[in-house]
Amino acid sequence: MKQILMIATGGTIASKSSENGLKPLITSNELLSYVPDARSFCKADTLQLLNIDSTNMQPKHWLMIAAAIREHYDRYDGFVICHGTDTMAYTAAALSYLIQNSPKPIVVTGAQKPIDLEVTDAKTNLLDSLRFASHSKAYGVSIVFDGKAIAGTRGKKERTKSYNAFSSINFPYIATIQDQHVIFYLDDKALLSEPVHFSERLNDRVALLKLIPSMESGVLDYLAGHYDAVIIESFGVGGLPSYESGDFHKAIKKWIGAGKTVVMTTQVTNEGSNMSIYEVGKTIKQEFGLLEAYDMTLEATVTKLMWILGQTSDPERIREMFYQTINRDILYTAKW
Repeated sequence: MKQILMIATGGTIASKSSENGLKPLITSNELLSYVPDARSFCKADTLQLLNIDSTNMQPKHWLMIAAAIREHYDRYDGFVICHGTDTMAYTAAALSYLIQNSPKPIVVTGAQKPIDLEVTDAKTNLLDSLRFASHSKAYGVSIVFDGKAIAGTRGKKERTKSYNAFSSINFPYIATIQDQHVIFYLDDKALLSEPVHFSERLNDRVALLKLIPSMESGVLDYLAGHYDAVIIESFGVGGLPSYESGDFHKAIKKWIGAGKTVVMTTQVTNEGSNMSIYEVGKTIKQEFGLLEAYDMTLEATVTKLMWILGQTSDPERIREMFYQTINRDILYTAKW
């Protein structure tokens, strides 16, 4: 029987009503008590690492979760992290970079409603996650939610209330869990060739700028004084405004001249970016050698950049690491 460590961090799944709204109050042992059927296929221990709303989740907490898994890695066959849904995709992506090549599954899950309610998705999600983490074909970091297993770098919360809150973006689901069975669509664990590797550093000086029509480039100038890298969410397949003043061109030139990193991505959820299609993207990308996220999710782009900048500040090394495929995060590596 597989040995699983369930790590509780708070979130809606562990919340109770308070005078100010839902608040994480349910302990890890209490969470586990709601899924007694798990005893038929695994032996689970619990660890109460945090008990916070996921809105308050920060990079330091991602490092705490990774460190806890590292500390207990040899003792368990798999790990389940109970987490709030609002930043779950960021945490799953961050753990994909902090814990690489893990032959043991690391599952992130949560719920849209607290586990102590009569009508809730929490019990199903937690039981499915323990089942998936106990399966011999499972490995690496995944999100398990609403009967689906999603690569940790491909998940995105697309619905605020519905049980099917998460989708796999630009990549197939890894598996489905139904009727007490895990049905794998991707069975590639045998391709693991490197030993598990843990990282202990992140650089959180990464900013996100979402473009809107008529936005002034002065925002970029301001960000340059506070951050080491900026991700620019542009329109469509990607580009920067070419106003008569040329201010965005000048702002990007300042960023690159200061040795800072600029990554272009798209505000559109599906199908990714391709800056080479339009002049507004192609010319500025070629002139400054801007990085492009292509089919990566925003959550993966943010956390990957934090992980990379935690290891190096060399522009060529940053470029090399950014386009390296990790936990299925990017497919268009040939384009860079």
